[in-house]
Amino acid sequence: MQFKNNTKQRSQTIQGLRSFKDTLPKNVKKIINKKGHIYSETLSNWKYIVGVELFKVCYPKSFKNSNRFGVSTLIIMVRRGHEVEAEYSKKDIINNMNNFFGYSVVEKLKFISFDDEQEMGIDKDMSYKNVAINKYKSRINDVTNEKIKKSLIELTKVFKQK
Repeated sequence: MQFKNNTKQRSQTIQGLRSFKDTLPKNVKKIINKKGHIYSETLSNWKYIVGVELFKVCYPKSFKNSNRFGVSTLIIMVRRGHEVEAEYSKKDIINNMNNFFGYSVVEKLKFISFDDEQEMGIDKDMSYKNVAINKYKSRINDVTNEKIKKSLIELTKVFKQK
């Protein structure tokens, strides 16, 4: 194997097969090493950790790892009106998280409440003409091909819903 100097991402590169970890940029590797594993495992096993009742009304937003200034914190988004249930089950969530990982992962939970967007009254009977903003309406109407015009309108519908 030959070593080549490449200063863009790594100090040295090796010709041939590399592991996936070595092909990632340095910034992405730092994020994965700091909090990627714990947060992704928490997301995938959230229903098991909190139970079915709380799973319906809350989800983890982010994980802050401990450092010399603070403790490790899990930030949880809770639907408005269910904050008290989440607050009472705070110790259970921390114990289940630490038991799941096998060591003390989370020391503190922080709750942030949010409104349920589905109940906000989003109009589902939008016509094709009112979907896109005015800036793009004329451009979409200038398209001569009907299939492309229809697909652009559907695309703007998807963006509007999100």
